[in-house]
Amino acid sequence: MNVKAPNELFSLKNQTAVITGASSGLGVAFARGLAAAGANIILAARRSQPLKQLSLELAKTGIGVQSVTCDVTREQDVDNMVDVAMECFGRLDILINNAGVATVHPAEDEPYEEFRRVMETNVNAQFLCAQRCGRIMLEAGKGSIVNIASMMGLVGIGVIPQAAYNTSKGAMINMTRELAAQWSKKGVRVNALGPGYFPSEMTTEMFDNEKSQNFIERRTLLKRAGRPEELIGPLLLLASEAGSYITGQTLIVDGGWTAV
Repeated sequence: MNVKAPNELFSLKNQTAVITGASSGLGVAFARGLAAAGANIILAARRSQPLKQLSLELAKTGIGVQSVTCDVTREQDVDNMVDVAMECFGRLDILINNAGVATVHPAEDEPYEEFRRVMETNVNAQFLCAQRCGRIMLEAGKGSIVNIASMMGLVGIGVIPQAAYNTSKGAMINMTRELAAQWSKKGVRVNALGPGYFPSEMTTEMFDNEKSQNFIERRTLLKRAGRPEELIGPLLLLASEAGSYITGQTLIVDGGWTAV
């Protein structure tokens, strides 16, 4: 039995990772984590200026990095994102399917257009990115896709009313299973990472609300929200050789929220 050192198992050296939603929040943390593991990075998001700033930061670590403006709901943009990855690095090994949106409305008052917008971004666009990147990986006979879902894809909550968001994340988790069922025999692993409550641009309003913050702390077994860096280890497990026998799974990182 050949046992590799942990730093080898988790290394992404010479691999290319595409990260959507990379301009803010958890996407920035994911980019820093994969860069630290040695991956070359394609940063994709709608806002170009934050991408350029992050690109300059990561380039100082010695990795290859390229930013690309991309609206993941547009086929042309997603195809261009994949083309840029191949032109810059000649390979596409990892997709971190992170772009997403959320709304907070009681279900009976949720505007239908808002519900559709969340589903378009969090489900349809996630599938589009997985499909386009998956084609490259299938041709190469290897690759890893990590869909950024949520613990809310497994449970309801009610107190913070997010029918659209929670529905979309549940769909993403089962999409992960189906893509894994279709593609794993061809060398492409597909998993999901399901964060609990972490501070990010998307959750700023929630964490600014003392009542909501107290509720999160009371309800979470570890009695606090997560720290973005606490997602990097689980992300690297799913993306790297360390997780080579893991596919079709959702790794929940929620401080124990869903345990009770």
